[in-house]
Order: sequence, then structure tokens, then C-alpha cells
Amino acid sequence: MDVRTVCLGVLTLGEASGYEIRKRFEDGPFQYFTDAGFGSIYPALNRLHQEGLISCEQKSQTNRPDKKVYSITSAGRAALVTALQRPPGPDKFRSDLLLALFFEHLVPPSLMEQAVDGRIEWYRERIAHLECCDRTDWGPGPVFVNEFGQAVYRAALKFLEENRHRLRAERGRRATPTAAE
Repeated sequence: MDVRTVCLGVLTLGEASGYEIRKRFEDGPFQYFTDAGFGSIYPALNRLHQEGLISCEQKSQTNRPDKKVYSITSAGRAALVTALQRPPGPDKFRSDLLLALFFEHLVPPSLMEQAVDGRIEWYRERIAHLECCDRTDWGPGPVFVNEFGQAVYRAALKFLEENRHRLRAERGRRATPTAAE
């Protein structure tokens, strides 16, 4: 889904600032829908506001600048429903770790081992975080998404734990060492 659609989805849960929307993109089930930073969220919010799909209100804060708080309009809700009725595109998976592992022959083995160890720990932390968020009062859709995320992370964790030894073993079988070795 594009950033605009995900912003509309976030706003169906209640009003939010751009910062709060970004936090939703980083944490919980919304992390599975798109990867967006402030550089794409704020332009999307501006376009949605210009199109009348969201409203924006300035709220004052003590000892801080005013913040913009966005709410979805009925037209925005209708646009979200229309977007959700389109067939979903294919899932996309991007990983900095996989890029580094693809070119593992160019880096010292200890760095690759550290990268894999770090990712194993990251998966454990993410699984623990999602397990603590496992709330049945969310409704069936959000619970399903949370459980799907846990399943994907568990599968990746299991693969890394069971196969990490192969990197060193395969490197040892190579006939010609690389410059980094």
C-alpha cells in the first residue's frame, strides 16, 4: 500500500500528529504495510488535506510549538475503503542484512557473524514485543496481522539460528580467498 492509504488507515484509529503516524509505521502491525519516513508522510498528509480526505487542526502545547493534528474525513474514509477493495500487490521484502550476506565474501567473517548475531537478537526482541501486544480486543484483523508478523519473524529467526554456521563452512571451502580475508 502507498503511504497515503496507510496514513488514512492510521487516522481511522483516531486523530494523530505526523510524528504519531510515523511511530505507528515503526511499531506494531503498521510496520508491515509500508516503510515511510517524515519525508514521505508529511507530503502525503498535505495532499490528503488538500483533497479534503483529512482535516488538520493546530493544537497548542506548553513550552513547545503548536502541533498539527490530523483527522480522517468521511471522504477520506470512503477513499480508504475504495483503496482496500483493490487487489493487493505482491509483498515486498527488503533487507540490508541480506545484501551484506550476499556479498559476504568481501568482508571479514567476524563482521558477518556479528551481523547475523545482531539480527538474531533483533528478531527475538521483535517477537517478544509482538507477543506482549497480542490483544484479542483488537478484533480479528489486527490480531491476524500480529500473529502473521510473529510467524514470519519466528521463521527468519529459526533459519538464522539453524544455518548461521554455513557461512563460515562455505567460506572455508572456497579455493581462492578474497581480498577481505
